[in-house]
Amino acid sequence: MISHWDMLLRLCVGALLGGAIGFERDRHRRQAGLRTHFLVGLASATFMVVSAHFAFFQHYGGAPGIAVDPSRIAASVVSGIGFLAGGAILKTGLTIQGLTTAAGLWLVASIGLCAGAGMYPEAVLVTVLGLLSLTLLRVFESKGSDGLRREVTVTLAETPGIVPEFFGKLAEVGAQVTDLAIDRALEAHRVTITFEAQLPAGLGFSPFLDLLEAAPGVLELHVRRL
Repeated sequence: MISHWDMLLRLCVGALLGGAIGFERDRHRRQAGLRTHFLVGLASATFMVVSAHFAFFQHYGGAPGIAVDPSRIAASVVSGIGFLAGGAILKTGLTIQGLTTAAGLWLVASIGLCAGAGMYPEAVLVTVLGLLSLTLLRVFESKGSDGLRREVTVTLAETPGIVPEFFGKLAEVGAQVTDLAIDRALEAHRVTITFEAQLPAGLGFSPFLDLLEAAPGVLELHVRRL
């Protein structure tokens, strides 16, 4: 039987390694960030510790007629995390977001189980590989072109035809728009548009910014690199 200190260490390792994955997600402003991943790692490690050692604390100790299956609680985590991960997946039109975040939550659950089982080297290695996949592999991931992706939030003075005219300017330079959301403030006669823009390889950030600023009716503009 391991000590309480060892069990507490397992809980801390699971939470911290899960938080490391969450920190990367939080930097990119994903639906589930640092706190969510921290809690998933902590919860998974807790379930694993309880699953592996509850029989001792309940004084079952091989009592006749009592069969204990320590794997059931841990196995339930794998299926249960699907409900939480499913909430991170969003569908907007034909675009689906959150799949990577959902997979990250599933990964963090496995990291927590590793840490809860005392498999520290395995938990650390999985965390490192997970972070590498979320950072380095992003460079090789194709999003439809060789250009850069930007998240744009622009507020326009609403006049007839202003929205089609704005997107017409983007289409002229070959920028592809996805994840479009439009919020109209009727009384203020303003429309706020949020979208992701895939820039063609030949279009740099400064010319793209100049294009947005020169568009008619622009009142506010926020551009973020993805």
